[in-house]
Amino acid sequence: MAFMEKPPAGKVLLDDTAPLSAGIEASQSLHSHTISGLSLPLPPKKLIGNMEREFIAERQKGLQRYLDVITTNHLLANCELVKKFLDPNNYSANYTEIALQQVSMFFRSEPKWEVVEPLKDIGWRIRKRYFLMKSKNQPKERLVLSWADLGPDKYLADKDFQWLIRLLPSCSHPHIYRVTFSTASESSALVIRTFNERGTLRDLIYKAKPKEPFLRKYGSPKKAQGLELAHIKAFGRQILEALKFLHDKGFPYGHLHASNVMLEGDTCRLLDLENSLLGLPSFYRPYFSQLRRINTWERVEGRPPDAVPGDRFPPARWEAGVSVLEAVLSPEACKNGAPSVSRLLQMPLFSDVFLANSEKPQFKIPAKLKEALKVAKECIEKRLVEEQKLIHQHRRLTKAKSHHGSEEERRRRKILARKKSKRSALEGSEEHSAKYSNSNNSAGSGASSPLTSPSSPTPPSTAGE
Repeated sequence: MAFMEKPPAGKVLLDDTAPLSAGIEASQSLHSHTISGLSLPLPPKKLIGNMEREFIAERQKGLQRYLDVITTNHLLANCELVKKFLDPNNYSANYTEIALQQVSMFFRSEPKWEVVEPLKDIGWRIRKRYFLMKSKNQPKERLVLSWADLGPDKYLADKDFQWLIRLLPSCSHPHIYRVTFSTASESSALVIRTFNERGTLRDLIYKAKPKEPFLRKYGSPKKAQGLELAHIKAFGRQILEALKFLHDKGFPYGHLHASNVMLEGDTCRLLDLENSLLGLPSFYRPYFSQLRRINTWERVEGRPPDAVPGDRFPPARWEAGVSVLEAVLSPEACKNGAPSVSRLLQMPLFSDVFLANSEKPQFKIPAKLKEALKVAKECIEKRLVEEQKLIHQHRRLTKAKSHHGSEEERRRRKILARKKSKRSALEGSEEHSAKYSNSNNSAGSGASSPLTSPSSPTPPSTAGE
């Protein structure tokens, strides 16, 4: 698509990271069912009197709290089952079947690949599916194919988009996971990489197996643990070097999180470079739109942060690590701007890490495509800024309405109204007294005025004497 061009007619590119909300407006008796996986505040049941009006009203409040917890939980809110329940009109499709159809069409022209099995729900994206693959030329080698549909941030022209997707295997960097094969149509793309049995950085942190469903792995982890200082320093430096390389090439990469970092021994490699080309929203977009910052907290504490910005950091195991967190997560950083990748590389936590790289980085992108990437990046940022403005306006209006309707504000307005009424009554009384006084002065003015002296008589005329 050209700059800010709308999607083709009939093609709705939804932002699956956009939060949904639900409100209970009425009740209806249905067969019972439960949703499990996380500790959620389900309201208590009642065997006797469960159809009484008071109990139904109280249970409705409890169910509303239950829904609010689900829609504000980052992992649950992006779950396909939750999306289908809250928005069946937009999430009724069988995305696995759609992916299989697209992949089958691809195999007609590329018969050397073979699907071993679907890797069901190993990722969080609804419109991105994974398949375990093998090559007929090397049947013992395990590969993973990822297929994804276009997202709402796809601003590249179709020709440029397909060209860039096909360039991905040419990207070579010691800290970027190598792409074996990639291709694209006008509506989707598929990428094949080597399957890594060890999994991602998040798998290491959460002690999870790569093939397990995303929500099961990370929804309610029991063994999650932060990394040791040596690994944090080394992994952090490697990730920053990969980001700097992409930035220098003019390639946008806004998809950094622990699940997009593959581990090979003690080496980190970034995944999913194709996401920005496809226009897929970031995993942390809800944070971007409200807080304008991403973070790397998970590597330190073994879990995402509870809130950003933050001014209360956990007990420091190392001073240099806290300085990095403060530079990225503190209110000052979120207000004034987080440090650049180059600035982070100069901080003490990363600057003394030695990297012995034998692989020469290279990624040749033609000048025409670099310009297209620059324009697409500007479009993505513009959409994000517009969304931030809408959210901030909504917050201000909500805050104003909440303040206006608060009990304290109502009392204040009543007191002001009484004071104004008393002031008006007092001013009216004073005005009436003034008018009454002026009226009395006008009525008695003739009697009180001094007498006028009579005029002197006119002397007799002497003319003609």
